Amino acid sequence: MQILSVHISIIPIRMEKDVNIHDDLTALILSSIKEQKQKLHDNDILVITHKIISKAEGRLVSLNNIRPSRRAYSIAAKHGKDPRIVELILRESRRIVKIERGVIIVETKHGFVCANAGIDQSNINGNFVALLPSNPDSSAARIRNKIKRRTGRRIAVIITDTFGRPFREGQVNVAIGLSGLKPLTDYRGLRDTFGKELKVTEIAVADEIASAAELAMGKLDLTPVAIIRGLSYKNTKGSSRELIRKRRNDLFR
Repeated sequence: MQILSVHISIIPIRMEKDVNIHDDLTALILSSIKEQKQKLHDNDILVITHKIISKAEGRLVSLNNIRPSRRAYSIAAKHGKDPRIVELILRESRRIVKIERGVIIVETKHGFVCANAGIDQSNINGNFVALLPSNPDSSAARIRNKIKRRTGRRIAVIITDTFGRPFREGQVNVAIGLSGLKPLTDYRGLRDTFGKELKVTEIAVADEIASAAELAMGKLDLTPVAIIRGLSYKNTKGSSRELIRKRRNDLFR
């Protein structure tokens, strides 16, 4: 399926209230949309940073309560890290991919390959850190279903985090959870403008949406939500797991 659009809008949604455990996150998002005199339309895509998902789902951990293992102490001493953070990284990971120059790259329990298992201390009060949501696809589906019940709107939801990229500087937002759209657009079998058949082209459209939304959301502006409007897509089942390259296809593992 080819995705075409004449005009795409990115509408940032500020949230003045901090999110706490057990908050009705969907209600907070809808309230923030209303406060900014905006409305959801059918086929909008709601992009949400994982941080507020993690807060609402109680995925915050106090470092004061972490007792590092012997392995965590060893890694921390060798690489200049907080042993409590290292301990959480180990708990949230399937395996360590690489440790070099104070950077710990792991494969998380979700299957993501990223730094520090996605554990983040930014935009959190006190001595707490945020873990990634346990099941970001399920989190996205719950929000999408609640919005459908409360507003009648059929939308898609993408949950994002900021990842580095192999062989390139800087970070970009990527999709770590989604509901209501396919994350990949497959061009294989189609022909280019010169009639040549495309053999391998698959576009990670969910990651592109996540990165585009980040341009309007920023990191310091209390804007953890954005509405993407005008993008043509098929409202169907999808999973962020489709974006994870299988080990047998990975040249580096």
